[in-house]
Amino acid sequence: MSKVTVVGAGNVGATVANVLAHKDVVNEIVLLDIKGDLARGKALDSWQQAPIDYYSTKLKGSDDYADTANSDIVVITAGIPRKPGMSRDDLISTNAKIVNMVTESILKHSDDPIIIVVSNPLDVMTYAAYKASGLASNRVFGMAGILDTARYRAFLATALGVSPKDIQAVLMGGHGDTMVPLPRYTTVAGIPVTEMIGDDDLNAIVERTKKGGGELVKLMGTSAWYAPGAAAAQMVESIVRDEKRIFPCCAYLSGEYGLKDMFLGVPVQLGKNGIEKVLELQLDEAEMELLNTSAQHVRDVMEVYKGMNV
Repeated sequence: MSKVTVVGAGNVGATVANVLAHKDVVNEIVLLDIKGDLARGKALDSWQQAPIDYYSTKLKGSDDYADTANSDIVVITAGIPRKPGMSRDDLISTNAKIVNMVTESILKHSDDPIIIVVSNPLDVMTYAAYKASGLASNRVFGMAGILDTARYRAFLATALGVSPKDIQAVLMGGHGDTMVPLPRYTTVAGIPVTEMIGDDDLNAIVERTKKGGGELVKLMGTSAWYAPGAAAAQMVESIVRDEKRIFPCCAYLSGEYGLKDMFLGVPVQLGKNGIEKVLELQLDEAEMELLNTSAQHVRDVMEVYKGMNV
């Protein structure tokens, strides 16, 4: 038996629930939101889709944390989305209060769940959930790297005219404009991407990836949801099935890459215990400099958060 709670029935949360239901790897999904009827409606809509798309996962919408009891995994998407002209950092105060409240409410009904944070600003909200939960660091982490890497791979697939299925990549650092795509670790069906595309075109794709979230906010007037929702669902699947897949996730660092007491995007192994291993790549000097720059940006946001005493 496995039970997953998704907190927040907005675009991202509803997509997490719907994509995860289609994977048919969990018994029950609770979609929770302060707008109870919205959560109930979206859950019911997805349940009515089950006979058509052929899955058995039951979905329930609620505004009552008692319905989340005994959840194995909790995905937190709650929070206000970015609006045009708003940086992720602008979201800190409001979303930190929401994430803290959600985490404390969840833990009143579930012992030792795994918590996946999607709320922005991602790195700091994951830290907030970690502190509020008191859980081990391998059981609290954030979804960012899978989404950022997917954008990078999608842009490459378009530029190269190949299937995105054949592109593998690693991306590290904070979720934002200082993220660190790593061309040296990017391959197309095992072929280094640098053999298939010129430096200028590759650098342009890297820069577009860094601003990938902002590009969608400008187009739609709100944050993306299909790819973020699918990314979080993929993380849940790896945990539930104990697949031990290697994904870039926002993970707590305690000395890896020379960084401590912070959450940052790094490659990890995801299995039934959450983060089962943090992979420490042998970065070259230029890559390490980019990672340190990204880490410093996250630290700066952390200082803002800590100064708020949320």
